[in-house]
Amino acid sequence: MEENSNDNGSHSARRADGYDTGGSIETNVADGFTMVAVGDLIVARALMKGGHLGLDAVAEILRNGDATFGNMETLIFDIRSFKGSPQAEHGGAYHISLPEVGPDLKEMGFNIMGRTNNHTLDWGLEGMRETGRILDESEIIHAGAGESHAEAGAARFLETERGRVALVSFTTSFTPMSRACDPAGEAPGRPGLYALRLAESIVVPKEMLENLRQVRDSLPNPSPEYKDLNRLGLAGVNFKSGDKAGYSYEPDAGDVADILRNVRRGKQFSDFCIVTNHSHEPGNWSQEPADYEQSFARKMIDAGADAYIGHGPHQLRGIEIYKGRPILYSLGNFFYDDLRTPVGADMFALYGKDPRTDTDAEVTVDEETKGYPRADGFAGALAAPIFYESVISVSRFEQNQLAELRLYPVELGYAKRFANRGIPRLVTGPQAKAILERLQKLSEPFGTEIAIENDIGVIRRKPGSRA
Repeated sequence: MEENSNDNGSHSARRADGYDTGGSIETNVADGFTMVAVGDLIVARALMKGGHLGLDAVAEILRNGDATFGNMETLIFDIRSFKGSPQAEHGGAYHISLPEVGPDLKEMGFNIMGRTNNHTLDWGLEGMRETGRILDESEIIHAGAGESHAEAGAARFLETERGRVALVSFTTSFTPMSRACDPAGEAPGRPGLYALRLAESIVVPKEMLENLRQVRDSLPNPSPEYKDLNRLGLAGVNFKSGDKAGYSYEPDAGDVADILRNVRRGKQFSDFCIVTNHSHEPGNWSQEPADYEQSFARKMIDAGADAYIGHGPHQLRGIEIYKGRPILYSLGNFFYDDLRTPVGADMFALYGKDPRTDTDAEVTVDEETKGYPRADGFAGALAAPIFYESVISVSRFEQNQLAELRLYPVELGYAKRFANRGIPRLVTGPQAKAILERLQKLSEPFGTEIAIENDIGVIRRKPGSRA
């Protein structure tokens, strides 16, 4: 037996006759393989027959992908026959999509989707299961939710002419009761989503940490002291010292190990593996990924992933090319059409009421579109223009390496009436330039160069470079 390696740093145990004995994690797609990826799909209705200006041009790009990915951040079911109900926990809203959305997304070009996010269980297990059923009927592969932890975390597979594609989908942003669990003894498994738990700490300057320690020590029954004197707990919040105030996250080691196993297993049974993470951290206000994510994303690539796709904060974050593989830290919103859903409220306060109206005043369009943040509006929670600007990413592979990544800027109708808002169209000129220049700046810390050519962002593999 001999061990062969290639430019991307992966290794495969093979006998002298080429027989694969260890399960290869090398990329193995035909030349020209193309992955199209977008961010969050928050869409309430079928759109392809609505005559929306520019949507056909968008769909043409989506249909040209071998694998065309989006994050399904809504629940699809027929409210008239639905047997479930809104849950006490929700992911910021109770998203509802008509059953026609499934076949409409298929017609648009989508064939593979992540299911794992903070809205997966807005409508309980009934909503989760019905969404899966409709996606199955629409022949869209989906991953990240299931009847147990093992099922939710397992890779799902898409067959294409240029290779078999695996998808592993998980989230760091989820409601506490939505995690899936495996059976324990005689207890059955628990349906839900595939989660990556993060331990959050607030980073403060050292002198501020000492002030907090004095506050803690002055309280009755103070929190126990960490062995590390650069950390402390106070009122259920973890603090640690650092040069710059902010937030820090530590992924759960067991969750990371489990995800790595599923990625490696998924890649061993496929030619191309997509890993997707729905992560709002440190918050929707941030254009930078959380401090854990770069190291974590690279581990996914090292384990066999060919692309890492992030979404969650509803706006763009930077792009990194690592070992010839794209890491897209956030692709922002692709649809933001669910403007009729209550946002940011307690279900018990909402139930039986219309949360969108003030009983003492007339509701105006101005009220419905107040800027971010807005806790009690149904259209204003993410109403700033930045949340309505994004890109369609198109990654083309040659000789099992990323040859070119094209970025088509889109705008979701921020200034349009509600009937047409949240639907993507390609943009050109100053708006395209502004979107792409922002993405250039966000990608600079990762060493990524994005050229702008004819209103399209382009990342090319440098001639003669290794992975």
